[in-house]
Amino acid sequence: MSITTHPYGNTLYGKKVDLFRLENERGTVVEIINYGATITSILTHDRDGTLSDIVLGFDTITGYESSNNPYFGATCGRYANRLRRGLFTLNGKSYQLAKNDGENALHGGLRGFDKQVWEAQVNSDSLILKHLSLDGEEGYPGALLVEVTFQLTEENDLRIDYQAETDQPTLINLTNHSYFNLAGGGTIRDHHIQIHADHYTVVDETAIPTGELRSVAGTEMDLRCSTAIRTHIDQVQGLGYDHNYCLRQADGSLAIAAEVVEPVSGRTLTCLTTEPGIQFYSGNFLEGVEGKSGHTYHKQNGFCLETQHFPDSPNQPAFPSTRLDPKETYTQTCIYRFSHA
Repeated sequence: MSITTHPYGNTLYGKKVDLFRLENERGTVVEIINYGATITSILTHDRDGTLSDIVLGFDTITGYESSNNPYFGATCGRYANRLRRGLFTLNGKSYQLAKNDGENALHGGLRGFDKQVWEAQVNSDSLILKHLSLDGEEGYPGALLVEVTFQLTEENDLRIDYQAETDQPTLINLTNHSYFNLAGGGTIRDHHIQIHADHYTVVDETAIPTGELRSVAGTEMDLRCSTAIRTHIDQVQGLGYDHNYCLRQADGSLAIAAEVVEPVSGRTLTCLTTEPGIQFYSGNFLEGVEGKSGHTYHKQNGFCLETQHFPDSPNQPAFPSTRLDPKETYTQTCIYRFSHA
């Protein structure tokens, strides 16, 4: 496995951005920029040996900095997903965050981790990206040192390991926000998906959990068996899937969370995680986004598998905790495994 470094331009603030190209002996390629610790390209083979890019994104740093960027490939934090009204209480003190999703806070705020230039270090077989989030950044307490390690294995696993430490009690919930399309373009409605979860977090009209964990059995949310995405998507609350599934294995061990197959190409994506939840998002808000290689992305042209703790956990005492204290180390692992049938 090789890693090469290439210039990618400068941000609007004049910071230099690099692109890191990870390639294994099978010819699988993953490209990552240190702006937002963002995956910009993943090239994998189909059953006939054709190599295609299976993630959505932009060609330049200008695209990733634009207001049209729906978190393509980004590392989201300090708190990925939503917090009700941008509020939480920690040790009896209330904190008000920016409301950047209607009345709620989303994916870390106005300048979350997805909009930071991370410090990069290349080891022989891995890329390590680091960001020091200062006390008060985006309204969160505590200085938080975050480290994300990307490794592409010869077995076609893209392994993402997260680690963080804080000097004050704080919240943390990190995820990767890649939009996949295993066909290399077009709709994802004909992809088949299976999610290993018996319950999901019910949400209100603003996508904030009500606190109820509802059984998927007999509902449009039931993806326990491999199912074409188009089968129930038009019956799902809102514009399509944008829900957190409560995974069966929630003890922190690494386990398969979801599998997606694109029948024509044969490409398969298996997602493994140590997290208790996974947000399945079917790209409902893609509306004519001008992307890379001349592509225009439309509704349901990409899907996300965001491994995570549950949305709004700080305001839901029954949910798994997202609190991090000094002398503790936050860790999680996500693996995106690529194959073809």
